[in-house]
Amino acid sequence: MNKSDLIDAIAESTQLTKADAGRALDAFLGAVTNALSKGDTVALVGFGTYSVKERAERKGRNPQTGEEITIKAAKNSYI
Repeated sequence: MNKSDLIDAIAESTQLTKADAGRALDAFLGAVTNALSKGDTVALVGFGTYSVKERAERKGRNPQTGEEITIKAAKNSYI
């Protein structure tokens, strides 16, 4: 299911217009993104907990050349 499908499902189940459902979804995604960017977690009981975890620097290989490279540490979001 992609974002457009999700908007359609929300609109159908709530009697909102697709435009209103899209705005509601965008507001939800914005709120989750904002919380995660602050380092907070977002817990939705019965669904999951959104959080950000730090992934350590690691070694990898360039698939074209086979050369060993260093992949920098990064923050990734998880559910």
